[in-house]
Amino acid sequence: MAATTRTSKIKAVIDSKCPKCRIGKLFMGKTYSFKKQRMNDICPHCGFRFEIEPGYFYAAMYVSYAFSVAQVIAIGLLTYQITQSESPWVYLGTLMAAILLFAPFNFRYSRLILLHYLTPKVKYDPKYEDQLHGER
Repeated sequence: MAATTRTSKIKAVIDSKCPKCRIGKLFMGKTYSFKKQRMNDICPHCGFRFEIEPGYFYAAMYVSYAFSVAQVIAIGLLTYQITQSESPWVYLGTLMAAILLFAPFNFRYSRLILLHYLTPKVKYDPKYEDQLHGER
């Protein structure tokens, strides 16, 4: 029965959950809110320290860069399909607005993808979810 209640890795990333227990929240607040995005230093549920080593999240810049490139290409092509404009100002304005709009998303999900998918020493431990569901 406990096996059916386990959170998938994709759902944990979407919900901004800890990569070790998939229960604790990585971030305080929502992706888009008027408050500054704040990341927890440690998991409030299992105590896992998110910044594995000093400067660990600098690597998230590469993931964020990949997100930004994909978004700029997609929005640039979409802008061309919709407007058929030859003015660079149309593209510059549209792409700058898109970059600003997607910045909070890129910040959050680049860190989540780095922790969940690109860090081999972070392993999911199902005992935390089993304990949580066993207490009910």
